[in-house]
Amino acid sequence: MAFGQPTLQTERLALRPLVLEDARALTALAGAPEIAATTLRIPHPYPRAEARRFIKTQESLFLSDRGATFAIEDGTTGELYGCVGFGCENEHRRAELGYWIGLPYWGRGYATEAARKIVAYGFAIWKLHRITAHHFVSNPASGRVLEKLGMKREGLLREHFYKPGQGFRDAYLYGLLVRDWTMQQLQHPAYRHAEP
Repeated sequence: MAFGQPTLQTERLALRPLVLEDARALTALAGAPEIAATTLRIPHPYPRAEARRFIKTQESLFLSDRGATFAIEDGTTGELYGCVGFGCENEHRRAELGYWIGLPYWGRGYATEAARKIVAYGFAIWKLHRITAHHFVSNPASGRVLEKLGMKREGLLREHFYKPGQGFRDAYLYGLLVRDWTMQQLQHPAYRHAEP
């Protein structure tokens, strides 16, 4: 894209900057009640105007070094599957990973594949020291994704997040240090394809 955010490739996926033309697909995929139930910031329903607003904020997020969000799409067909990215706290060289996959594409390993690439990108290109992630206790599938990345569960945050319509929610906190990621890459050659 014009503002410099790269497109990253994995075995099956392309992770690219969001564009306004994605608003229709984002609205359809993110608008499912199952997505709202498992994410902190996606409401249900998810109006097209909200999708467009979200897309428009991504350029300034990237250019100000506060994070990067990528569309997850099929590397061959270009079909949109979801989003992945991170928000940064540059003072601490730390970022929080986030992702979601549209309901029709659950159970295919896309979240793990995309998140692994973003973690590699964050450590190698953004020079992060630590990447964290949260998931609601009621969403153990997200915890399995984080564990596949080598992240460690660091604690239970009781009633830490407020979700409109759902009340206060418990969440698990996970973390991964760059040295642990590097060691993991050396020990598991299968992970090396995640390098940016």
